Amino acid sequence: MGCSSCSTGRGCSSGGCSSSKEGGCSKSGSCSSYKLNVTDWLKDIALPAGQEEFDCVEIRFKNNRKEFYRNTEKLSLSVGDVVVVVVVQALPGFDVGTISLTGELVKKQMRKHKVAFDSEEILKINRKATKADVEKWLVAQEREVDTMYKARTIAIALGLQMKISDVEYQGDNTKAIFYYTADARVDFRELIKRLAEEFKVRIEMKQIGVRQEASKLGGIGSCGRELCCSTWLTDFRSVSTSAARYQQLSLNPEKLAGQCGKLKCCLNYELDSYTDALKDFPDTSINLKTKTGEAFFRKMDIFSKTLWYSYKSDTVRFIELKLERVNEIIALNKKDEKPDDLVVFVEEKIVVKQPNYENVVGQDSLTRFDKQKGSNNNRNKRKKKRKNFPPKTN
Repeated sequence: MGCSSCSTGRGCSSGGCSSSKEGGCSKSGSCSSYKLNVTDWLKDIALPAGQEEFDCVEIRFKNNRKEFYRNTEKLSLSVGDVVVVVVVQALPGFDVGTISLTGELVKKQMRKHKVAFDSEEILKINRKATKADVEKWLVAQEREVDTMYKARTIAIALGLQMKISDVEYQGDNTKAIFYYTADARVDFRELIKRLAEEFKVRIEMKQIGVRQEASKLGGIGSCGRELCCSTWLTDFRSVSTSAARYQQLSLNPEKLAGQCGKLKCCLNYELDSYTDALKDFPDTSINLKTKTGEAFFRKMDIFSKTLWYSYKSDTVRFIELKLERVNEIIALNKKDEKPDDLVVFVEEKIVVKQPNYENVVGQDSLTRFDKQKGSNNNRNKRKKKRKNFPPKTN
């Protein structure tokens, strides 16, 4: 039996790919299903003498759901161990998760997520999972896909304007969390009754946004890599069309929108570099006045600091100017001075011819072995013709 949350498909005695007795995933993030993985760069650094190890750990559940739990029993835990945790204090039921982070780096993660170290909301770890716990957990996971499809069918039959995107069963197979997206408020009281009758478990509905949905489901972006929101991005900052304008991008919704339907988060990655570079550029609405005529702005290359202008009388012709030259002409125009022509300010490009070391002796040709040599019959015919000719006489 392989780990249901692992793409390796290796056989394990207790549902994991770890060599430990309790199973678990020893890959610690190399599996394709791991999302928002954190590399513990402090694991090889020993604690100072007399300092106890931090008693909180980070536990991963399905997809990108991770929570912090307190190790009150002082269990020896390592990344990849499967543990049984408390769901709600003073209530029956438990959940099963995998240890994703331990040690001092958990403090950094708790500060990042604004979770107090002494918070009473942090639940505790019961014990390490046994073989029976893991098998029950795997049975619950196998129900999730069929449950999601049946729940979608029930929601459509009730006429609810919502989309059930994911289902997560609790480790003890007694509770199911339904994640859904909706544009407006949905009255799903009748839906909960139908779901409880159908699946015989406690039902919890959680509304998420379209970006959170893409983060949970994952996928491949237009760049060819996995989605940032499902691999490392945790904060969803607002993205506006001005980010595309600053970067001189075409305002095409099909190219600027991600799989969630919103503007791509990566539009903000290089925005600061563009805004800093644009501080040196003049206002593009300012025309350049010369004795030849008035020129208006056409386009620019920000990082090469190049602008193109065209005369109003000759809109087909593009004149390439460096940023320093454009600022110089604008400064002259402010003094009511006009240069003769923009061509005077064009810098000549010196093209250095680079030696071509490719295909020196034809080794890159795919047809170099396709040339056929002349047959021996033709050679013999030429020899016979030479013998038949009479010798030359002076």
